[in-house]
Amino acid sequence: MGRSIAGELLENGHEVLLIDKAPTAISVERVPLAEWLLADACEITSLDEAALQRCHVVIAATGDDKVNLVVSLLAKTEYGVPRVVARVNNPKNEWLFNESWGVDVAVSTPRLMSALVEEAVSVGDLVRLLRFSHGDANLVELTLPPESAVTGTQVGDVSWPEDTSLVTIIRGTRVLTPNPEETLEAGDELLFVAAQAREEQLEDLLSVRREDAAG
Repeated sequence: MGRSIAGELLENGHEVLLIDKAPTAISVERVPLAEWLLADACEITSLDEAALQRCHVVIAATGDDKVNLVVSLLAKTEYGVPRVVARVNNPKNEWLFNESWGVDVAVSTPRLMSALVEEAVSVGDLVRLLRFSHGDANLVELTLPPESAVTGTQVGDVSWPEDTSLVTIIRGTRVLTPNPEETLEAGDELLFVAAQAREEQLEDLLSVRREDAAG
């Protein structure tokens, strides 16, 4: 997973350092543009050698939740890394991956896979894709049903809940910037960053027409 993430980041013009304590995992030929360090990322001396304080982002992507938490905590508290992303392997441990452990963004592979399945089969239901630790906010998605109260309405005319921001509209193969004049259409996939406390209110707003709900 680490090598795959590194490859994509390098393609987007980022500088990447990969740290692994297993010699067999060091595959320079597979990601030749990355820096490599054979070390234990849970050790302060290793992170000193990596000069972690110069990093803008640290990604803890091992298959061990304990390791990912330790790396996240050290990156945030000892080196002041601005953004820490951590992989959650066991959903039962998800509650630990928060700002107390230095985690800015927790990515739960099992939860993300189930969310993508839900997103593929659900219309009108709010699907949580990603949790951001800071501010108790989530990245959520809803596919707009034809009977929604906001279908046919311009973005700027919708009274969105507080602590909610429409980030993107996906319409077919197009990715649209949600400007105020954009008209919402049935089948649009709407991506929001929303406070968890506002999710139910957001789903109520988008899923069913008011007269249908009253009936």
